Amino acid sequence: MKSPSTLEDLISALRCLPGVGPKSAQRMAYHLLQYDRAGAERLGLAMGRALQSIRRCARCNTFTEAELCQLCSSAKRDASQLCVVEAPADQLMMEQTLAYSGLYFVLMGRLSPLDGIGPREIGLDVLQRRVSDGLVKEVIVATNFTNEGEATAHYIGEMLKARGIRVSRIARGIPVGGELEYVDSGTLAQALIERRSV
Repeated sequence: MKSPSTLEDLISALRCLPGVGPKSAQRMAYHLLQYDRAGAERLGLAMGRALQSIRRCARCNTFTEAELCQLCSSAKRDASQLCVVEAPADQLMMEQTLAYSGLYFVLMGRLSPLDGIGPREIGLDVLQRRVSDGLVKEVIVATNFTNEGEATAHYIGEMLKARGIRVSRIARGIPVGGELEYVDSGTLAQALIERRSV
């Protein structure tokens, strides 16, 4: 059995991107090699640099190049509010609303027992320690309105209410089954303003 060629390796590597199937990966590989070799080289170098320098923030778990991300380092943020989101893209969307000035905790996932993703896999133990700092008075759960996102929100609510921390959930200005990354900032801002207790 022959080993895969370099071109086959490139096509296979491109398939790791979301929404990219075999045909799309093949088209991308041929395009980069035929029409944009400089772009391909830039992409490879940028990916290598990102993998070397980007890590998780020690406080909120989002991507950063420093020990603490820019938001966690800012003295202008309201440390009494902590917004819990599933992914860095969701955190970015929340910031773009300009309706929230607190801090964040990024789960990097959501509960999904069928896929073997439980509380430890998304760092809920780390979240518990994070809210134990005595500064956090309210946790705003901004997980997606999917079945997994709802289950995650419920679990977080029960976990933190037992500690006497106020827990609220962003309002359903977001369509059922929708994901924060794809919602316009006006709808997201309204959902944040109309959040409710869990």
